[in-house]
Amino acid sequence: MDRETRVYAENHFRGLQGRPPGGACPPPGCVDFIENPDSFSYADFFKGYLLPNMPCVFSSSFTAGWGSRRHWVTSSGKPNFEHLLRKYGDVVVPVANCGVQEYNSNPKEHMPLRDYISYWQEYIQGGYFSPRGCLYLKDWHLCRDSSAEDVFTLPVYFSSDWLNEYWDSLDVDDYRFVYMGPTGTWSPFHADIFRSFSWSVNICGRKKWFFFPPGQEEALRDCHGGLPYDVTSPALLDRRLYPTREHCSPPLEVMQEAGEMVFVPSGWHHQVHNLEDTISINHNWVNGCNLANMWHFLQQELCAVQQEVSEWRDTMSDWHHHCQVIMRACSGINFEEFYRFLKIIAERRLLLLAKGMGPDEVEGEGGEGTMLGPQQAAFDIGRIAEVLASVVAHPDFQKVDTSTFSPQPEELLRQLEEVVVTTTTL
Repeated sequence: MDRETRVYAENHFRGLQGRPPGGACPPPGCVDFIENPDSFSYADFFKGYLLPNMPCVFSSSFTAGWGSRRHWVTSSGKPNFEHLLRKYGDVVVPVANCGVQEYNSNPKEHMPLRDYISYWQEYIQGGYFSPRGCLYLKDWHLCRDSSAEDVFTLPVYFSSDWLNEYWDSLDVDDYRFVYMGPTGTWSPFHADIFRSFSWSVNICGRKKWFFFPPGQEEALRDCHGGLPYDVTSPALLDRRLYPTREHCSPPLEVMQEAGEMVFVPSGWHHQVHNLEDTISINHNWVNGCNLANMWHFLQQELCAVQQEVSEWRDTMSDWHHHCQVIMRACSGINFEEFYRFLKIIAERRLLLLAKGMGPDEVEGEGGEGTMLGPQQAAFDIGRIAEVLASVVAHPDFQKVDTSTFSPQPEELLRQLEEVVVTTTTL
C-alpha cells in the first residue's frame, strides 16, 4: 500500500463515522470484469472494490500460471481425476449431500478422495444421477491437510488476509478451501463466515452466482423470520410465506468461467450453482476493511445467544460466561477469541513498523507473500485501534475475565493509539 492509498482509505472510514460498510447494488449485469493483470494494481482493487465493498470478476489471465490449472484439468477442460487420485487419493475429505436440506445447509460425511471421485465418475456415467444423491466435496482444507505446493499463487489483491494469518500463527486451522463437484451441485443461500470477504477461482468448470447486497436479505425472510434455503425456489413467490419478497431487488447474477476469479464482498448473501463438473479454490479473509463488519456480526451473534438462554439469566451466576461458551460453540469464535485475534495481528504490525520494512518488502508464510509495507501496517493499526476501542467499551466484553490477558486490552489500545498519532506523517 502506498501513502496516497492509505490516506484515501483513512478518509473513507472517517466518513463512515463508525458505521460498518455495506455495499450499494449496481445495476443488473454490471459486475465489473477485470481483464488485464498488467494494468490493474493493488491500489486499483483497494479503492475500487475493497473499500466500497463491491463484487468484481477477474479474467483467467490472473490465474494462468497456477499449477492446479495445469495439472488438475485435462486438455478438454474436465477434472483430471487420474492426477487427483495419484496426488491426493488417500486424503479424507468432507462431502455434502446437495439433495438433503438440514436447516439451511446440507448434511456432511467424510470419505477418502478416491471414493468421492469413484462416485463422481459413476454419477457422470449414470446421466448425472445416483441413488446416493448429489454429492459435493466442500470445505476441503487442502493447504492444512496436504502439501499445496504449486497449486496456486495467492493474488496480491487478497494478500492482506488477517484471518488465515491468525490461524496460521496458532497452527490449528485455516479458511482456505477446495470445492469439487459434478454438474448440479450447489451451495445454498448464505453470507460468508464472520462476514468475511471471500475469493473463488474456478480451476475448471462454470458457476452461476446470485448476489444480494447487505440488507437485501431482510426482504427475503419468511413469515417466521427465517432466510430462504434456495432463492430460486418457486415458494418465494408465495406472498403469505414471504410477505416482503416484493421489496427485494432482483439478484445480481454472475457467470464465472474456467480460470476466472470472483471477489465476494463482506456481508453479501449469495447462492452458487455448478453448471458443469467444477473444481474451485476459495479463501475467506478479513482485514482492516471489513474488521468492523466482523465485530458487528459477533455482537449480533452474542445477542442471539443471550435471547435463546434469557430464561436462565437470573438463576445462573456465570450466565454471561456460558453465553460466551455457547457463542464459540455455535460461531467458532467469541469475544475472548476476537481479542486474541486483534492482539496477534496488532503485535505483528507493531513489530513490522519497529523493523522498518521498506514499502516493497514482503513478509509471509508458505510462499504466500503479504504486501505489508509500513503504510499498510500503519493503516491496519488504525483500523484495529478503532475496533478495539469499541470492544473495550462493550458491556459484555467488560464481563469477560481478562485477568490472564497480556497485554491487558486497555494497555494494547493505548499502545495502538500512540502509534496512530506517531504514524500520521509516515
